[in-house]
Amino acid sequence: MSGNIQAMIANVSVDDLEEAIPLYKELAGDPEVLRFPYKEMQLALVGPFLLVSGPKGNHEAQNATILVGDLAPVLEALDKAGAQIVDAPSEVPNGTRLVARHPDGSVFEYLQPRA
Repeated sequence: MSGNIQAMIANVSVDDLEEAIPLYKELAGDPEVLRFPYKEMQLALVGPFLLVSGPKGNHEAQNATILVGDLAPVLEALDKAGAQIVDAPSEVPNGTRLVARHPDGSVFEYLQPRA
């Protein structure tokens, strides 16, 4: 299963994306910033940081986003462990995602990026 994990991205809730981006760009070595909306929120991917701003509504706070090559073995492992699927797999602008609460209470977003 670990061979399926490609990267882990820290999720950071911020009040103001524009104010927060410069620090995270510097920390990450000045990468290109990818911005995109999700529901009522605005997001910015800055290297290994996903900055999230805006009304969270019923959005589940997540520990991290885990990029995977294939969601199928993730779903199998989550089911086997008794994890709760918070958001079922769905298409989003950058791939297919799901959100799961692990038995220990931690919440992770799993994303299979578009090829």
